[in-house]
Amino acid sequence: MKMNYFVVGTNDIERSAKFYDTLFESQSVSRVKPTERMVYWIGDDFAFATALPFNKEPATIGNGTMVGFSVGAAQDVQAIYEKAIDLGATSEGSPNQRGPRYSAYVRDLDGNKLCFSD
Repeated sequence: MKMNYFVVGTNDIERSAKFYDTLFESQSVSRVKPTERMVYWIGDDFAFATALPFNKEPATIGNGTMVGFSVGAAQDVQAIYEKAIDLGATSEGSPNQRGPRYSAYVRDLDGNKLCFSD
């Protein structure tokens, strides 16, 4: 079994799309906007999306929920972490060796927690 996709909620689809478009610009993903409420970034064997909630209630962060992205080597972790911070994300853990992985943590503009690792 493998994960197919992961969706995080947003209350501003255009702001969220701009954040992830810029964050992912040097990654091997393609942007797809299938509906007015959802934007996907598709890569090899996975998809990530941001969406306005289907039930039309406000999007909120999931306590304990986190999306992990393998981005390459330690310098790639550092670079994407710094880019996320420059785009307005907040740090939840600067780049560092954590167990067997070099990783960093941020919260996106809607408060969703992201992990970047080697």
